[in-house]
Amino acid sequence: MPARKLYFEGIRVGDELPALAKAPIDRVQLARYAGASGDFNPVHVDEVYAKSVGMPSVYAPGMLVMGMLGQLISDWARGGQLRRYHVRFIKMVWPGDTVVCKGRVSDRYGEGGRYFVEVELWAENQRGELVMKGHSSIQLFYSLEDENRQRSGQSPIVVDVPRESLLQSSGAATPPEGTEDEGALSGKKTTGSKPAAKTATAPDAAKKAKK
Repeated sequence: MPARKLYFEGIRVGDELPALAKAPIDRVQLARYAGASGDFNPVHVDEVYAKSVGMPSVYAPGMLVMGMLGQLISDWARGGQLRRYHVRFIKMVWPGDTVVCKGRVSDRYGEGGRYFVEVELWAENQRGELVMKGHSSIQLFYSLEDENRQRSGQSPIVVDVPRESLLQSSGAATPPEGTEDEGALSGKKTTGSKPAAKTATAPDAAKKAKK
């Protein structure tokens, strides 16, 4: 059975991505991630050291959670191309925490035979607290017919689609329910959210999403 593909014509602003719940973070996973990434910062793998610098225990690297959100968007956008992906770290993730990744289509537009959707992304822990927030831009074929035309060397189907967005439909952006104060997103200190929020961007945002 062929892998499911996503086409622009079937997407609407406000569509929610199927939530991705990961297994609880454990110290074995942290050690494996350190080995795979080459990031051996002792605050993530050395319990004694982490406590010596004032932490209750080791904690998960932000890039590990970023990878989980990346899995959510790449699984959803099969057949599409990831054009941009960036995140903002909000709250620390500890051993025993369960990370649930979520997303929602926030913008949709097309011009000159190129079609894009913008997706807002966020991750919560088991208490519903926001631990990461992000955004991605995906380029898609308009339809199966459009894909077949382009792959055979023909010109794309051209449908001009004015930009649609959640801001236009609702008048204001609202954070996911149960999240921390949005002040954390502007770099202001938020209770229980240390270290301060940081931003990271995928190094190769133009690569194709995982097939």
